Amino acid sequence: MSGLLGRRSSGVLCHVTSLSSEHGVGDLGPTSRRFVDFLVDAGQTIWQMLPLCPPARNDSPYSCYSAMAGNPVMISPDRLVSDGLISAEELSSFAGELAMGDDANFVDFDRVIRGKASLLKLAHNRFKQSPPAGLTHQFESFKTSSADWLDDFARYDALMRKHDQIDWSFWPKEIALRDIAAMQRTDEELAEQIEHAKFVQFIFDHQWMSLRKYANDRGVLLCGDMPIFVAHESADVWANQSLFSLDETGRPSLVAGVPPDYFSKTGQLWGNPQYDWNALEATDYQWWTDRFARTLQQFDMLRVDHFRAFEAYWEIPATAETAVDGKWVTGPGEAPFRAAEDKLGEMLIIAEDLGLITDAVYELRDALGFPGMRVMQFGYGSADDDYHRPSAYPPHCVAYTGTHDNDTVIGWYESQINDDGFRELISDVVVSEDNIHLQLIKSVLGSAADTTIIPIQDLLGLGNEAKMNTPGEAKGNWAWCLAPDQLTATHAVQLKWITEETDRLAYVEI
Repeated sequence: MSGLLGRRSSGVLCHVTSLSSEHGVGDLGPTSRRFVDFLVDAGQTIWQMLPLCPPARNDSPYSCYSAMAGNPVMISPDRLVSDGLISAEELSSFAGELAMGDDANFVDFDRVIRGKASLLKLAHNRFKQSPPAGLTHQFESFKTSSADWLDDFARYDALMRKHDQIDWSFWPKEIALRDIAAMQRTDEELAEQIEHAKFVQFIFDHQWMSLRKYANDRGVLLCGDMPIFVAHESADVWANQSLFSLDETGRPSLVAGVPPDYFSKTGQLWGNPQYDWNALEATDYQWWTDRFARTLQQFDMLRVDHFRAFEAYWEIPATAETAVDGKWVTGPGEAPFRAAEDKLGEMLIIAEDLGLITDAVYELRDALGFPGMRVMQFGYGSADDDYHRPSAYPPHCVAYTGTHDNDTVIGWYESQINDDGFRELISDVVVSEDNIHLQLIKSVLGSAADTTIIPIQDLLGLGNEAKMNTPGEAKGNWAWCLAPDQLTATHAVQLKWITEETDRLAYVEI
């Protein structure tokens, strides 16, 4: 196959929560369908987004209390109405709780999460009293087909709310260490709460699969994002403790991060527990196969975040104060992917190969046949290093102007333009002061890369006030969203024109 999709293609990076919505946050209802329609009008065939999972702390989709579950905040109130689970009048009574905050470009997650939780309790009660036709059977089928992750997730969700503590290692010891009798008591005592957690996940799945069909029917593929590591405060670690580096109390003994790099002088201390790769190998990497299977139920293709850790990962003692105290440890290589492919077939995967990358990482990526990433913003730091410069992109890669961790392309450009070396390097790309962001976008789409992805902030030409995330800063991230009417038909026309000019306009047969 030539390239990820077998031809030149392009798409847009925009997380679901970043879409404009009258209900306080982007969701899986009409706002997502309108975005799919925008992509079609703009000639795009890929919608890339961040992980769908429920954040454990600080609203980060990269640190979630389940790697399998969906984030309830994305559930569409409008779809609850159309499915007969709440009435339009009942939804209108939540208008204050589900409205945008004072700044239309930022989500007030605390308020919206509370509002959605109340709305979903109302919907569940309606479902129990008078279930809409067909949904009862679908719910029972979902519980059966998803039991391998759903049962423990629902227990976790109920327990963390009962104990008002998301970190399971601080729960009563017999529950934290999953004593069989204690687990049976939990299932009995929290049966109602466990069933509610399953219902919420069913509604998420029901709405998501409807959105995926809507997108696929219109020639738009959905691209997900899978962080290699999972949060310690998660159902994944609690239910699979033998597969992670934990001490006898369940606390992490070895944690993940990265050494000093472009983003941080002291590295990044993520705190996720490291895997026990020997234990995983003994199961033929079944947990990883299950994770790939779940994610590829939801998406047509997948970006694997921090791919380099499969070759070697930065291991840090849990007692360390910064990531500087870590060391490189050899990873599992191809094995988890081969084990998954044996059971799932070919997987369309993008390898996020950014940061401190060695030849061994590239060799692993190439052995698996995955395209890597090229990011324009990394291409103009030195005249001698053109690896990330659009003029040097090979066909078998996925090219970006920037990622969710970068400045916006305009923020980046404005911060560099007073540097003489930068100005000279980029002079063949930016040839006028008009629509600088479109010139930068065209340089990426005009490259040899088979696949290109443009963050929505870059398409709109926004500055760093619209950044999605600042690595190393725990708070103040992930909340940016489109204001009403900020994304217009003009933006679709502009992007479609660039897409046509760079020979990327095509319909995906799905």
